[in-house]
Amino acid sequence: MSSDPWGRVDETGTVYVRSADGSERVVGSWQAGSPDEALAYFKRKYDGLVVEIGLLERRVQTTDLSAKDAMTAIEHLRAQVTEAHAIGDLDALAKRLDKLVESVESQREKRKAQKAKQSDEARHAKEALVTEAEELAQSEQWRAAGERLRALVDTWKGLPRLDRKTDDELWHRFSHARSAFSKRRKAHFASLDAQREEARKAKEQLVAEAEALSNSTDWGATAARYRELMADWKAAGRAQREHEDDLWNRFRGAQDVFFAARSSVFAERDAEQGENLKLKEELAGEAEKLLPIQDLKAARAGFRSINERWEAIGHVPRDARPKVEGRMQAVERAIQEAEEAEWRRTNPEARARAAGLTGQLQAAVDKLKGQVEQARSQGNNAKADKLQRELDGRQALLDSALKGLEEFGG
Repeated sequence: MSSDPWGRVDETGTVYVRSADGSERVVGSWQAGSPDEALAYFKRKYDGLVVEIGLLERRVQTTDLSAKDAMTAIEHLRAQVTEAHAIGDLDALAKRLDKLVESVESQREKRKAQKAKQSDEARHAKEALVTEAEELAQSEQWRAAGERLRALVDTWKGLPRLDRKTDDELWHRFSHARSAFSKRRKAHFASLDAQREEARKAKEQLVAEAEALSNSTDWGATAARYRELMADWKAAGRAQREHEDDLWNRFRGAQDVFFAARSSVFAERDAEQGENLKLKEELAGEAEKLLPIQDLKAARAGFRSINERWEAIGHVPRDARPKVEGRMQAVERAIQEAEEAEWRRTNPEARARAAGLTGQLQAAVDKLKGQVEQARSQGNNAKADKLQRELDGRQALLDSALKGLEEFGG
């Protein structure tokens, strides 16, 4: 008979495995060799179980083996250990399997907690996506909001699924927000297309009028109308992109034709008016030489001659007109003032009225002087003072009348 701490082979070749409590169980029969060979054979079977359990332990600790698959593998090995035809510490293997069950259960709880945490994080993330999508649904920043909503969809796809009820509810809100934005965007651009079509029609009319005016020579009125057309163009809004540039080029081209023609005419006119200005400046200088007026008749005749030549010259540039015309007007005013002074000096009726008034004032002054002297000689100073004040007033009037009379040469 041959034995081992964990098994033996009896005289008949029956092989037993021994448990930790001392009990034995038949695991086989050996007839082909020595008892030691039998023990070695059944120990190798035990070693095979040790290897399998070790592999499963490593899989549980180092891979993402599911708890369900791990428990299935454990129960399979447990059945093998329980019924094992092997010699070794089978109780130790059973305990290792028990610990492995505890490890799987612990990992199951950790994974459950981790999954719950991930699910909670995913729920919060999806709720945040839904909230942002619902806010974007009201946006009118069509391009930016549309791009952001597409990015939110990609983010959503990268998040874990939740329980069906919660995931479906959140997806329904998310999808509804996207649909609402899409409907508003389509309605906006449909309205915009309609507005642009109206703008195109309005601008077609503006272009037609601008082209009709391009050959006009009514410079002032046409330029004013072009300004009005430009204001109408800006107020009309933009047409569709494929029409806007072409319409603008036609509109601007028509104006360019008109304003180029006007500029050419104005340039020619400005050159002519520049020559006119030189001539009128020379005449203004000639007129200014008539001042100061010594001989009114000669000055009047000279100015008339100058003015006739002035009128024959024609227009000068608008910005130079006030200055050069002002010089001529100053000479004309001086002649008019001289004429008025001469008329006053030679008017017999006016001179007679001035002489009569002067005589009346002189008589009144002489009379008051006598009355003042008389009052003083009588010692009536109060009356004398009163008469003196009246005398001073009449004397002032007399002095003024005498100056006026001098203007008449009297």
